[in-house]
Amino acid sequence: METHPTDSRAQITTMALLVTVISVAGCVQQPNVPGYSSPVTDPYASKRWSSPAFTTAHASFGDAAKHFLNVKPKPQQPIDFPHKIHTEDIGVYCQDCHTGVKTGPRAGIPSINICMSCHEDIGDPKDSRIQLLRDHAKRGEDMPWQRVYGFVEESHLRFNHSPHIRAGVDCATCHGDLTQMTVAERVVNHTMGFCIDCHKQKGASNDCLTCHY
Repeated sequence: METHPTDSRAQITTMALLVTVISVAGCVQQPNVPGYSSPVTDPYASKRWSSPAFTTAHASFGDAAKHFLNVKPKPQQPIDFPHKIHTEDIGVYCQDCHTGVKTGPRAGIPSINICMSCHEDIGDPKDSRIQLLRDHAKRGEDMPWQRVYGFVEESHLRFNHSPHIRAGVDCATCHGDLTQMTVAERVVNHTMGFCIDCHKQKGASNDCLTCHY
């Protein structure tokens, strides 16, 4: 018996339709999921654009803008540390307290042990600054000194103090004359231009990888 091509196509179509109907009718188990009639309200949606926090890193748009423009707030120190008395009057050198300045990348912020190496016996016990130092030492806590200088993370800068000290760069070149300051202040703007000009004067490399990573 001869089969016409049209009949074969009709049979294939009928079989495919039958399989589809059986599947939809229940041969395949269907998930018991309620209909999605109304979406659940996002509890954070109303706060997302009204929150005072600009990002997780900055409390406001203003703070984010200051960070972008490298505008830094004045550090709030736990006590007024009189650099002038220590450096000019007593003759304490920068590296006596900032011990890492000759040996590594960081000058280091003095620990309470460095302070107490002198102030365990020296200092007016009625002076509130001396009292606070000794109280921290008794508790084994460092003073929460705030950095005065520093580069933003986006600079990708690796500044190393030790080669600058070996090259004879005076601390005052980058930090100002602390012998005339009662409290350390940011008086030198560490821009790329400032560093490049100094490297040109000293004959140091200005290759990008000298400072950046």
